[in-house]
Parts: sequence; structure tokens; C-alpha cells
Amino acid sequence: MRTSEIKIGGAKLPLYALNTLIIGSGAAALNAAVCLFEQGQRDIAIATECFGGGTSNNAGSDKQTYYKLSLAGDLPDSPIQMARDLFAGGSMHGDIALCEAQNSLPAFFHLISLGVPFPHDRHGAYIGYKTDHDPRQRATSAGPLTSHLMFEALARDVKRKGIRIFDGHQVIALLTKKENGMKRVIGAVALDKDRLGGKNLGFVLFSVVNVVLGTGGPAGIYKASVYPESQSGSHGMALEAGAAGVNLTESQYGLASLEFRWNLSGTYQQVIPRYLSTDKNGRDEREFLNDYFPDMGKLATAIFLKGYQWPFDPRKAGGFGSSLIDILVYQETVNKGRRVFLDFKHNPGGAGKLKDFSFELLSPEAFAYLEKSGALLATPIERLRRMNQPAIDIYQNHGIDLAKKNLEIAVCAQHNNGGLKGNVWWESNIQHLFPVGEANGTHGVYRPGGSALNSGQVGSLRAALFIAKRYGGKPLDTRDFLDAAESQIQEKLNFAKNMISEKAPTSSGQGKARREFQGRMSASGAHIRDPNQIGLEASKAWRMYARLKKGIRLVSVRELPDAFRDLDLCLTHAVYLEAIKEYIEKGGRSRGSYLVLDPGGEKPCPQLDEPWRFSLEKPDSFVSRKILEIRLDEQMRPIKEWEDIRPVPAGEGWFENVWDDFRKDKIVR
Repeated sequence: MRTSEIKIGGAKLPLYALNTLIIGSGAAALNAAVCLFEQGQRDIAIATECFGGGTSNNAGSDKQTYYKLSLAGDLPDSPIQMARDLFAGGSMHGDIALCEAQNSLPAFFHLISLGVPFPHDRHGAYIGYKTDHDPRQRATSAGPLTSHLMFEALARDVKRKGIRIFDGHQVIALLTKKENGMKRVIGAVALDKDRLGGKNLGFVLFSVVNVVLGTGGPAGIYKASVYPESQSGSHGMALEAGAAGVNLTESQYGLASLEFRWNLSGTYQQVIPRYLSTDKNGRDEREFLNDYFPDMGKLATAIFLKGYQWPFDPRKAGGFGSSLIDILVYQETVNKGRRVFLDFKHNPGGAGKLKDFSFELLSPEAFAYLEKSGALLATPIERLRRMNQPAIDIYQNHGIDLAKKNLEIAVCAQHNNGGLKGNVWWESNIQHLFPVGEANGTHGVYRPGGSALNSGQVGSLRAALFIAKRYGGKPLDTRDFLDAAESQIQEKLNFAKNMISEKAPTSSGQGKARREFQGRMSASGAHIRDPNQIGLEASKAWRMYARLKKGIRLVSVRELPDAFRDLDLCLTHAVYLEAIKEYIEKGGRSRGSYLVLDPGGEKPCPQLDEPWRFSLEKPDSFVSRKILEIRLDEQMRPIKEWEDIRPVPAGEGWFENVWDDFRKDKIVR
């Protein structure tokens, strides 16, 4: 790494020149750093706003899943079959699906070699189980904190290898240049949050050959979110630089707690807690589900099924299915302005409308599960203690006793299945930029549970291999870097200076702006989407972004990081709403984890009002056969293109040919 200092606009800015800058410190970003080091590329560094502050280190669920090729039992499996199953989820390119399947075992065993405690039996078999959208038993888990354990193992290895970490550095812009008619990344601008004072306002520059972008999903654009509060995302700066987004319509939503952000999947639902709603002050308690289900058997079974049908899915809303619960929770919280809670102290009650809960009313599947688990016990909390004490402990460790306190919940954004475009080496349409993990939009419409953890490890492994083999050179010398990037740096520096005004009595847009775009996304761009409103909301989003760019005024340089974050998130939410608008205008209907209202469709249940009608997307429709790409041109106008979905390749197939290509270094290309 070459260190120097340059002067721009009267300010002296530190400049670090290196081969690869990894932005972010989640499991995918750290794996990229580790794999680059192991491939022999040592001229690397990590820049992160808060080391360990992302989703990987701070999220989990009842039994957080890692999805990979089957490794035990007599059920046959193969990479091609796994790729076909990933591909069948929709809006996923087949060659990328094959990469994720074929490399799932190297990535998995790499984690094991670093100490992640995935369980195996006495013969060494890594036993699996079925997860959602999984036809085989490919799932495994190291417990409710699987991704946290992955982060810990990778973080230990990063520090053991001595990889440089720029902690407290918020990257606010990617620097690019045109080369042979293509745009490529050549650097980045960051704010050193510990040194915001002085003429340089904490600006730090990186001159690089490559950027690995591992900053996670766009968590900060939603009001109702189960992402950790420390996770916000940085899609905006990549979109601003010209990176294409793919499948931005496809996100995953589900029931989660609000006081402590945590997915309420698995055992939390299988113990069949009581759902109740209150007014804003906690009064007028009602078991609101009773108004929509015909009997307690269907109600209690739907709650049970929500355990392993956790993400909202419009296909499971009709027939009193488990996703009807998500719709009813949304109606209570958003449409009626009430609060919804889970009560683990009491069983669901009939309240004079239905029979009170009893095990005999459950479906045979639900009854057998609880019986085999030894959980035919009196109350939900007793059943939870029997089946999953760690699920109770997690809340206890955050000051919440489920045996005494009701748990406030909402339908929350949980994962972005779309993201930034990447090829089979995870390289963006901007050359030398590699989005990995949730920042990359490889996940399709219906992804098997846990496939995101595999995708993050595989993608970062693939990116590291490509960089080490093909992009291992030195960064531009200082003069050439300035020739290409000085005007971009000057623009960001001037913009930051213009935001700071000692005359401003209070900051304009801070806090209020975030509440506005988060409210818009959770109401209009989450799991319930109204075709009559989406165009209006997208227009509001673009106007808001223009207003913020012109009007943010800060009373202190300390507010700069939040101001740049708000701009990034505001741009992100505008592009996401634009993508949803385009999808609906092309005839797109309900699929994945969202419901598009349709007056020509059917109601999820008879008791819901007419506006709740919807139709499911058909597998042979235009939007099902193509993937939506969206990018911004030089004037920040959205360009939308629909790309044909690439099929799963047949594979190379003949050893001698592959061996010849491998020996001649023709594989990585």
C-alpha cells in the first residue's frame, strides 16, 4: 500500500493506493479479504463504517440456515440439480446458479476450516434438513447465530493475517473513469468519522485497481425492518456511479419483533403463541385473527405453519394459509394504526367466536410435530422452553422476558433478493467493481432459506479468484489518478462544504427526511403494492432526492456522515420504487414476497374488503421470462432494460479438455 497526501481545493487529503479495497465488514466482505490473501494478493485493505456493524454479525433467527449441496444420507444430489433448483425459483441466471451450487462445498468447508461449528455425526456426515423452497435436505445450521459465528471466524482470520482495516471510515463515493468505451472503478472517497474537522472535512481517498463492495442490503430505506439498526446499505453510491441494479423488485418480508429486531420464524411460531392487537396506548386488546379464520383449527395451524413458511408469500395467503397472517398484521398496524403483539404466556382464545385452542384441533402435521418434540404442553412459553431454550435466551439477553412480556411485532423487510448486477465472477457492469453478499442481486424470486449465506461466500470466493488471476496489477500513479478523479473528488468536497452552514439554526432534512422515505417504502414498496399509487410515490421519491441535494443544511461537520447516508438511501429508494413501477407497468403481478393489488383478482379470504383482491404471476409471462435491469445515465435518469434469463449450462463435461484449459490458465476469463 502506497501512502501519500494530495492537495485539492485548498485541502490536504490522505491518499492510499493499493490493489483492492474491500468495503464493508460482513461475512462476504471478510471472506473476500481472506480469499484474496490466500490467493497471494496481499496489497488489500478493508474500509468499514463500523467493524462488525452489519447484518452478518448482528442478525439471526430461530435456527439460522446455511444452504449447500447435500453431504449425508442416501438422497442423491448433484451441483447441476442444485443449480436447477436455485434457477427454478425464478429470475436467476442459470450460470450464476451453477456457480453457487458448484462452489457451495468449497465455501462451506472453508468456513469449517476457520472454526465455524457446523454439526456432523460420528461418521463425519454433515446432516441436513429441509428449508423453504428446498426439495432436498441441503440445509444446515450452527444455531440461531450462524452468520455471527461466520463473522467471528472470518474476523479472527483477517486479524491473524494482518489485513489492514480502516475502521470508522464511511465510503461515500466510488471514483470511475472511461476506458475503451467502458466505465471502470479506480478509487473511492471516504469520511474518516474520527477526523471530520479541518479543511478536509475528514475526506480520505483510495486509489485502487479493484473495489469489492460488501455493504449488505439497503436496510435503511424501510421503516419496518428486521435488519440490525447498525446496517443501512450503500447501493446509492454504486447506482450514482452507473452500476446496474437487477431484480430490485424482489425482497423478502416477514414477521419480526420491533423492540429487539429479530425474525420470528421457526419455533417462535410452531409453539402457537397468541396474536393480539391494541390501540396506540396499549388498550382495547383484541385477538384480531379470530375475525378472519372460520375455526380455531385453521387459525392455530396457520400460526404453526408460519414457522417454516416464515417469509410472506402470496401463494400461501388464500385458503386460510399462513401468509394470511402477514396481511392481517399489516392491516392492523398500517391501515388501522394499531399495535400487534405475540403473547407466549397464553394460548389463542376463541373470544366467543371460535373454540379455544386445543391440540386436537390442529392439523395432523402440526400435532405430530409437537408430539414428536415432546411439546404437548400447557402454554406457548412452556412449549418454547422444551423445543428451543436458546430462542428464549436471545430475548432475555436483550432485556425481554417472554414469560412475562408481550412482544410487539410487524411485517418487516428482511432481505433484498435483488441488488447490483454481477457476472459469473461477481463483477459489475462497471469493470473492477465486485458487489458481493446481499449487495449483489443474484438471489432470484424464491430462494431456498439459507442460500444467501452460501451466495455471499461463493461470490466473494469467485471475486477473489478473478482479481488474483486477472486484476493483480498496481493502481494508477498519483498524477494519472488525479487526472481521472480530481473533478469527482472536488465535486464531493464542495458539496460537503456547501451543506455546512453556521447560520442554519437547526439542520434541515436530518431525521425528518429519513422518516419520510422510510415511511414511503414500508407503505408502498414493501410486501403490499398498490398499482394506483406506485407511480405517484416514485415521483415523490425523485422530487425528494432533488430537494435534498439542493437543500440539506448542517449546523455541524459532525452531521456529514448522516447527511451523505440520507442522500444515498433516498436515491436508493427512488430507484427501487422506479423498478417496482416498471414491473407493474409491464403487467407484473403478485409473486415472491409481495402482493400486487388487482381488482380483477381474488380476495385472500371472504372477510377481507374488496381492495385486497390480487392475482398471482404466471410462469410464462413477460416478467417471468426476463430480469429487469435498471441503471442511471450521466444525467441521473433511470434506464430500464429487460434481459433474457440465461439457462443452466450443461457443464464442460470432458476431463481432458478441462485439464488442458486449466493448465493453460484459460479457466478464469
